[in-house]
Amino acid sequence: MKEKAKADAPWEVSRREFLKEMGTGVAATGLLSAGIAPGEGEAASGKRLGPGAVRIALRVNGATHQVAVEPRHTLLEALRDRLGITGPKPICERGSCGGCTVLMDGQPVYSCMMLAVDAAGKETTTVEGLADGDRLDPVQEAFIRHDALMCGFCTPGFVVSVRALLDRNPNPTLEDVKTAVSGNLCRCGTYPRVFEAALEAAEIQRGEG
Repeated sequence: MKEKAKADAPWEVSRREFLKEMGTGVAATGLLSAGIAPGEGEAASGKRLGPGAVRIALRVNGATHQVAVEPRHTLLEALRDRLGITGPKPICERGSCGGCTVLMDGQPVYSCMMLAVDAAGKETTTVEGLADGDRLDPVQEAFIRHDALMCGFCTPGFVVSVRALLDRNPNPTLEDVKTAVSGNLCRCGTYPRVFEAALEAAEIQRGEG
């Protein structure tokens, strides 16, 4: 009876076999998505990263920092725990809220979704790096003027996302602003003031504010 059931369901596998196959598949997919065939990365570099800490150079807010991180550590963890840069916030830690947004070579990215080792050699800018000494960035000024925050936990991510928008589009429409911050969530619901602040920041930047 057992043999017949097996013949009728040739796809049946044990839980152990399933997990083993899935583990192999996931590992291979991760490597191939990065353009590296299994084993190729290790051969090319002559060494593999981890499992212990490795030293990397992170360029953050115009300064280079030597830090020791494990290959599994995210850029968000490195910024907060190794460098004491606490502007990017750990809220969802799964790339769905935008509280940890930073600029990476000028582009907004979720630092909770990027490995610290992948940020080496790139220019990272956090909300702390937008001001010029005591002189605030126009976006920061506008957020203060419009009181575009409540609890303030999500605010750094919004500020960075708006900064990225104005860098590529100095004359945005309201729809442009909404699109630019669509990856940032405000649980307090301060969106109208965020939109107002973003549009005023564009005016300040153009010398009209």
